Amino acid sequence: MELAINADDVRAAAGRIGPLARKTPVFTSAGFDSEAGARVYFKCENLQRGGSFKIRGASNLIFSLPEPALARGVVAYSSGNHAQATAIAAKHVGAAATIVMPEDAPKSKIEATRARGAKIVTYNRFTESREAIAQAILKETGATLVPPFDHPMIMAGQGTAALELLEQTGPLDALIAPVGGGGLLAGCSTIAKAIHPSMRVFGAEPEGANDTFLSMQAGVRVTVHPDTIADGLRAPKPGELTFPVLLKLVERVVMVSEDEIRAAVKFLLLRLKILVEPSGAVPAAAVLFRKLPKEVRSVGVVLSGGNVDFEDLAGY
Repeated sequence: MELAINADDVRAAAGRIGPLARKTPVFTSAGFDSEAGARVYFKCENLQRGGSFKIRGASNLIFSLPEPALARGVVAYSSGNHAQATAIAAKHVGAAATIVMPEDAPKSKIEATRARGAKIVTYNRFTESREAIAQAILKETGATLVPPFDHPMIMAGQGTAALELLEQTGPLDALIAPVGGGGLLAGCSTIAKAIHPSMRVFGAEPEGANDTFLSMQAGVRVTVHPDTIADGLRAPKPGELTFPVLLKLVERVVMVSEDEIRAAVKFLLLRLKILVEPSGAVPAAAVLFRKLPKEVRSVGVVLSGGNVDFEDLAGY
């Protein structure tokens, strides 16, 4: 089947999002390399505008909308990072944004989203459907949905993180990124394999939210009930559009425990002096605890975000 995006879509997105998305730095750490047994290059999306990679996809979609659509506003559902990104991109073009967020989303993410001028609608993620709530708002307002991952423009925008990384580092043995709904990993794998066909691409997932791991094994999308501190990776199943890309381009998904995630957050903060949220630290944990094949000697790691409540961080 034809995949939802190709490398040209990612390159086009890079040009479109330039006015808003930052070109984030790549960090290295001799101490981390020693622990991991490989040369590691961290793509620091925790230093991105809004604190995560999500601004890439949200701005790519919103910046492509015609004026009449922007006048009707945009709607998104998210636990936090996509919410902030949508609010930032909408404000940049003068569009109203309504964000559907779970009641138990990190307070810092809710407050940051509201501070960007978005209207927040909360829901109980255990008893209510965020999709149904968003659809009701769309029907009432005529706004445009900005989904968190399962849209070609979102996927292509997220892939610009890997495009930048490879421009900054040159060829690498492998690339690893966290996987929730799969937008980031789908976009990154698309451009990485186009630039360097022999490059190995991996996903990283918490053991308590291993829907993509199970889906890759089964060859069909599998639904789970996520239970993890990595709130950005709690999608119950891979996306309809993202999953075929992952099946074709991603070698495999590796899993990490909650303790390994906490250890990676702590290592990155104390040794590299950068704050990375649990979701963003998942691929770093996979490399730190040597989940990748031993022959991988150089690897790019997408640190997807840095938004975490201080009270939670103190407990890690």
